[in-house]
Amino acid sequence: MKRRQRIVIVGGGFAGLNFLKHIDKQKYEVVLVDRNNYHSFPPLFYQIASSGLEPGSICFPFRRELRKGKGRGAYFHMGEVKTIDVEHKRVETEYETLAYDYLVIAAGTTNNFFGNPDLIKSVYTIKSTAQAMRCRDEILSRLERASICHDAAERKRLLSFVVVGGGPAGVEIAGALGEMKRYILPREYRSIPVEDVKITLLEGSTRLLGAMSVKAQDESLKYLGELLVDVKLNHLMKSYENNVVTLDDGLEISAGMVIWTAGITGVTFDFSGYDMPLGAGNRIRVDQFNRVVGVDGIFALGDIALMTTEDYPKGYPQLAQVAIQQGETLAKNLNGDAFEKEFHYNNKGTMATVGRNLAVADLNNVHLSGRLAWLAWMFVHLISILGMRNKLSVLIDWIWAYFSYGTSLRLLLHTSRYPLRWRWGEK
Repeated sequence: MKRRQRIVIVGGGFAGLNFLKHIDKQKYEVVLVDRNNYHSFPPLFYQIASSGLEPGSICFPFRRELRKGKGRGAYFHMGEVKTIDVEHKRVETEYETLAYDYLVIAAGTTNNFFGNPDLIKSVYTIKSTAQAMRCRDEILSRLERASICHDAAERKRLLSFVVVGGGPAGVEIAGALGEMKRYILPREYRSIPVEDVKITLLEGSTRLLGAMSVKAQDESLKYLGELLVDVKLNHLMKSYENNVVTLDDGLEISAGMVIWTAGITGVTFDFSGYDMPLGAGNRIRVDQFNRVVGVDGIFALGDIALMTTEDYPKGYPQLAQVAIQQGETLAKNLNGDAFEKEFHYNNKGTMATVGRNLAVADLNNVHLSGRLAWLAWMFVHLISILGMRNKLSVLIDWIWAYFSYGTSLRLLLHTSRYPLRWRWGEK
């Protein structure tokens, strides 16, 4: 029998998983490689961080997805790809070396600290399920400590939160903190004066939600004000030391906890045998078929791919819909043994939620706000989550939280330190 050509997919996010589902497994041997053994749903990471959802509700094991339906016939290997040997067509993880005929890079992005890598040691981020869980534990720990703290100054320090970045993630986590301040504290942390909680959202430009309409930007600013969030526009964070954030104009803000959502950059690899063409934000330059410029047999999809067009001279936006559509288009081209269908982004709109009954949505020529936008946001995200069990779990949690103004998920679970794990370089 003729050997099937092997396609190795690096990354099981929206782009990689949708490519896997549409590629012909009878024609190709398909291997998915990811550092985690599950697919997660990034748009709802902020709800993990704010105790709105449990992590298992937005995560789905790869092996379960690959044993049924469109995923059947593919293989999963857990490992973090560090080196890609372009000359010899192989990828290397900490566990193995995999040869490939075609390589699809869909590894997504990570946090961008804009030349200040030491920030990773002092700020909290929500770019993964694990990071969101760490953020949740810190928020809950501060609330518990503040509830028994009799020193007013120390209590205010514990409860001073600064969110950096006014994109969807920043607006949503700031709004979630505002909801906790407005609704949860008076019910469950009655010993904490509401005025002791300070939530500040910093945005370097003059507008929140830069990719959305002016109307949506103005409404999101108003909604954050209703949730007692102090928004500072046109301000950049210069430094963060000794629980104090210093802005570019010299203003200092008390910040017991900083949540960083200010920027993203492509996941990097050590490319051997080829100088990979990278653009802004470490995105890999590709043509209109998602082929990496200047090399055969390698493709890039989703957030890590930089495809420029006349309408998008800086590349397509790093959104889930772009990744999903690119994965499907590339699979169809490879299935047909011909690159005939160029990728064209079908923009279905953008949306963001600030709090209960407070959301904004730009859907083609229709703008929604308030409760209607909030319901539309919930519906779109609910149907996008993998697995019926996950959908039901999320729906139940949302309904319960809506009517009770509370959640049973505010569990502070510190993992045990021992035994030491080699994964974190411990000995």
